[in-house]
Amino acid sequence: MSQMFVRVALDHPLPTLFDYRCETEAVPQPGMLVSVPFGKRMVVGLVCEVAAHSEVPEDRLRSVDNLCTACPPLSAQWLELAAFAADYYQRGLGEVALPALPQALRDASRWTRLLAPEERYRLLPAGRDALPDALPARASALRRLADELVSAGCLSAADARALHPKAVATLDAWREKGWVQLEVIEAAAVSIPVPTTASTEETEATGATPPVGTHATKSATTTIATESPMAAAQSTLDTQSPNASIDAVQASGALPVLTDEQSAAVSAIHDAHGFAAYLLHGVTGSGKTEVYLRALAALLAVDPTAQALVLVPEINLTPQFEAAFRARFAALDEGAIVTLHSGLAEGERARNWFAAHTGRARIVLGTRLAVLASLPRLAIICVDEEHDPAYKQQEGLRYSARDLAIWRAKQLGIPVVLGSATPSLESWWQADQGRYKRLTLARRAVADATLPAVKLIDLEDERRRGRASTEGLSGPLIAALKARLERGEQSLVFLNRRGYAPQLACDACGWVAGCPRCSAYVVLHKPERALRCHHCGWESRIPRACPECGNVDIAPLGRGTQRVEETLATVVPGARVLRIDADSTRRKGSAQALFSDVHAGEVDILVGTQMVAKGHDFRRVSLVGVLNADMALFSHDFRAGERLFAQLMQVSGRAGRAGLPGEVLVQTRYPRHALYHALARHDYIGFANATLAERRDAHLPPFVYQAMLRAEGRTLEAALAFLQQAAEALHEIPAAERVTVYDAVPLTIVKVMHVHRAQLLIESASRAALQATLRAWQSMLRTLKGVLRWSIEVDPLDI
Repeated sequence: MSQMFVRVALDHPLPTLFDYRCETEAVPQPGMLVSVPFGKRMVVGLVCEVAAHSEVPEDRLRSVDNLCTACPPLSAQWLELAAFAADYYQRGLGEVALPALPQALRDASRWTRLLAPEERYRLLPAGRDALPDALPARASALRRLADELVSAGCLSAADARALHPKAVATLDAWREKGWVQLEVIEAAAVSIPVPTTASTEETEATGATPPVGTHATKSATTTIATESPMAAAQSTLDTQSPNASIDAVQASGALPVLTDEQSAAVSAIHDAHGFAAYLLHGVTGSGKTEVYLRALAALLAVDPTAQALVLVPEINLTPQFEAAFRARFAALDEGAIVTLHSGLAEGERARNWFAAHTGRARIVLGTRLAVLASLPRLAIICVDEEHDPAYKQQEGLRYSARDLAIWRAKQLGIPVVLGSATPSLESWWQADQGRYKRLTLARRAVADATLPAVKLIDLEDERRRGRASTEGLSGPLIAALKARLERGEQSLVFLNRRGYAPQLACDACGWVAGCPRCSAYVVLHKPERALRCHHCGWESRIPRACPECGNVDIAPLGRGTQRVEETLATVVPGARVLRIDADSTRRKGSAQALFSDVHAGEVDILVGTQMVAKGHDFRRVSLVGVLNADMALFSHDFRAGERLFAQLMQVSGRAGRAGLPGEVLVQTRYPRHALYHALARHDYIGFANATLAERRDAHLPPFVYQAMLRAEGRTLEAALAFLQQAAEALHEIPAAERVTVYDAVPLTIVKVMHVHRAQLLIESASRAALQATLRAWQSMLRTLKGVLRWSIEVDPLDI
């Protein structure tokens, strides 16, 4: 056999491929993982090209150590997706491709164990009844194991060992008592369908960026033009109704009756031929999830090998989505529905990814990282709450999962559905321009459910009338909470600030507790008796007196969810108050357990942050109270108003979803603000059109395209000096003539972990000009010195 060479992408900042000599017994293919020497380390890389020669001198070439044959190669389409993301977001291909894979694949020592069967312990009804009373009161580790088993329903042997060192022996003993049963799940051994990629003509027509390595010999890549899974199923679907053959994949029982608007939306998605982007604009409670379910059911009924990707913005939304999808598609095989998100145990995430990669998983539910999952038979993508900022990665590769989902759908020629009650202004503008088709759900799906009445509580008027508030809770809101308690209904109090108080201060000398590592105040967490920095994690005990003047009367300033929870227990006697935020849901499964308590009616007043504001179907909540919403009205970020409106619309939608009259009380000092008037009318369209007109006049996105250069240095002066040099370097780039460069400025939180940060914003009315500028700028920036790190973010959301 003639000598072969592979060009490998490594998780390294340099945007280049590395050549290696391949002398292994297995034949390398593009998309395979390899173990290669890099410097003094052995690392895992991704084969992007296979060639018969290399331009690197023979004496500088090193050999591939091992090929991963346990995992089928990633498809040419997936490589193209990773290449596009790397090119558009100005990162190396390896910085995109390798982090998108589960950790097990990035560790060559674990490749041989990828196909090992998994042992799971499933809780039986007898165990659910017996376990709570069968464990000693002081056996905390055993109770932790039992609680997790009851919460999750089943546990893998690996996850169980992480909870208790003798978990397997304990579970085997419970199995002998008939409380649990052992299941052995074989790893998916399904071969991946032949990878396909669009022809060169199709790539040019869609404007797609070709994969890295187009300089390889023609024999290195084989192009196969085939019909997409959705298109293959379409010929059959064309002769059927959108809801035909759903019974083949749904659980027994009647389906909900669709409204006329839902039926029209399902029909429109069913009629899609090739790529089509749909903006599903539905008010809260209008049944957007049911539209997703019907669209997926119609597809899987006709083409059982097709795959669907459903994205949600946050991990805590995945359990209820998973429950809904498993109930509807109960006839599918075990493992046909999987989740992908960072909250999964390492082994579980690897198994779920592998099920998707091999085609065993039919439906993949996940957060933003799932958009880069390998899905060789992908036929439809649904992005729920498409407006949510959580879809934008804020560390490492700063990509937008929503935008990549749209590009991926276009690449594959399949439909993508973007659902939201408050679409992003970018998506709304695209629909106005006719690039997306708008589908509207203007009323709630439940027959007797209506949108809640929104009322504004004027805090200044309350003060003038001598009606003092109690720890930030106004008299009308307290009275409304008591009335709901008397009627046996639930209430939700929304405050997007966790902790007890945002500051701890001394009124004698003006001292305010700050983080020694960041230019930020520390947050008081009273239950833990700690001061904690929410930026770097620094923590200390609460001081007994002011460290500056010795005053013992230091006091908290402002309010967080912990303080509101404490106050509600006093002002609404007898109410069962539950707080849900990032502090109360740190343990795995705790969020799901808390939300289950709310749904079961064991909570009277729920206090929460943005975790409770979207996606949750609280059937008994009839009142929503909103605290401290005014802060975002005067932010320096031009997107703050859009985010606030979306947040308030979403949290308002938690009320009145099951026939109970809903009411929303918003405490504000600015009741005449246009944003609140649009909120009271539930007028997203009016708000969106007015805001877009302002953006057009101010030359802001979506009418211009932006990129941000951020620098981190040991001093603020060093970071700003670097950015000044970077701005001067732009004068040497021809494409930069069409780019506007703003002054370098410090970030809002200048210092984090002793590192000072600054940013430089550039923008252009031409996306092509901006991208050309960024590509040329990258090489110049690598020659500049003086900072610890720098990074470019394309389409920044936080400015």
